Amino acid sequence: MVSKIKSNMHFFLLFLLITIFISTKVSDFSFKDLFDDCKNVQFDPIWVITNLIILVLVATIYFQTKDRPIYLLNFSCYKPDNTCKVSKQRFMYSCNAAGTFTEESLEFLRKVLEKSGVGEETYLPEGVMRIPFNPCMADARNEAEEIIFGTTDELFAKINVKPNDIGVLVVNCSMFSPTPSLSAMIVNRYKLRSNIMSYNISGMGCSAGVISLDLARNILQVHKNTYALVVSVECGTLSSYTGNEKSMLVSNCLFRMGGSAILLSNKRSDKRRSKYELIHTIRTHTGADDKSFTSVTQKEDCEGNLGICLSKELMIVAGDALKANITTLGPLVLPISEKILFICTLVAKKIFKVKKLKPYIPDFKLAFEHFCIHAGGKAVLDGVQKNLLLTEWHMEPSRMTLFRFGNTSSTSIWYELAYTEAKGRVKRGDRVWQIAFGSGFKCNSAVWRALRTVNPAQENNPWIDEIQSFPVDIPREKCV
Repeated sequence: MVSKIKSNMHFFLLFLLITIFISTKVSDFSFKDLFDDCKNVQFDPIWVITNLIILVLVATIYFQTKDRPIYLLNFSCYKPDNTCKVSKQRFMYSCNAAGTFTEESLEFLRKVLEKSGVGEETYLPEGVMRIPFNPCMADARNEAEEIIFGTTDELFAKINVKPNDIGVLVVNCSMFSPTPSLSAMIVNRYKLRSNIMSYNISGMGCSAGVISLDLARNILQVHKNTYALVVSVECGTLSSYTGNEKSMLVSNCLFRMGGSAILLSNKRSDKRRSKYELIHTIRTHTGADDKSFTSVTQKEDCEGNLGICLSKELMIVAGDALKANITTLGPLVLPISEKILFICTLVAKKIFKVKKLKPYIPDFKLAFEHFCIHAGGKAVLDGVQKNLLLTEWHMEPSRMTLFRFGNTSSTSIWYELAYTEAKGRVKRGDRVWQIAFGSGFKCNSAVWRALRTVNPAQENNPWIDEIQSFPVDIPREKCV
């Protein structure tokens, strides 16, 4: 009912105004009176009062059902200490010292690492790199606390909001779900209020960050004058694979340490000091298809070693999920010219059976100035670039994030936005598209509009000290 009112409210208001105009009880009214002697027009007081009441009622319904604007005050991304830096050489040394990998597996790891698009200065937690390799729950908790508290502390330092002002807390971590939960860990650390609405999301893969964002947005639509803290993290201490199945070794080469924290507000007074306004969140889930459901799976190998298995159909599954997602998103963001071309092509193929006509790919560069595509791997980025016809400039934040920080799971889209800000590219009115992929299989999108021009000199983000060194050249070879 509410959705119908919202979708037809503008037409209803227009219809009401026309009806009021037609039904006006005006004595001696004529067009000559309207233009030459408006002062002589006499209105029935009862009619005026009645229609004013109707207008107030309609306006009240409209504003009550209209979505509240959601603002992003600021965000932060975690940059680990230099002691956690891991070069490719150090990574291979640790793998060799672990004593669990065969020579064939070590050679496979080396080849994957060289072609992955991951650079020499990514980060891994101490529990993963320790020799001998023997991670435990304490190591995993230490990693989670280090990332979450480091990221959240930085966020609070950027904004003038007290922890006690936060009414909603959403935390996502796919691979590590301890008891008490990670959300409870934050509540305890920052002494958040007892009636806070807290949520802990696990097992949702690399797209969980947008899922958390969507959840927070829905809650903020209901509760007025509220702040929402969204924390995304991935803890790899207990999820490193120690077996020798190739499909499960790839994830060891890609996933790295990282985290992000963002603060949302539905207070209209916060618009002036906010960076972005959230325009759309679009979620696509293709898990009803068995091939999609099993494309990314946590399981044990034949020797009982737990790890993440990536299927050979993963890229096909991701492409199908992306197409489904942009089919929903396109009509909301594309200019009319692109919609007409798309519809005409669709009609020609479906109705007139023009088989030789290729499907029209809308130009999303007309809808967005900046793209933040989940840095899942070089193959993922190459596939998205091809499907969306993006330039190297548009792909730069994603490729540089993969190179500098690796695949930081659900947080990678925030490292990419931080890169864009550090480069001084974000101008007032710019539109940003964040695209995330995750197990299940899911493709989720978030669309933002910049409320102000971001001055990189005033920003504190993980890129700011080294942004002049980027972009770097990355060999374009067959990738994973």
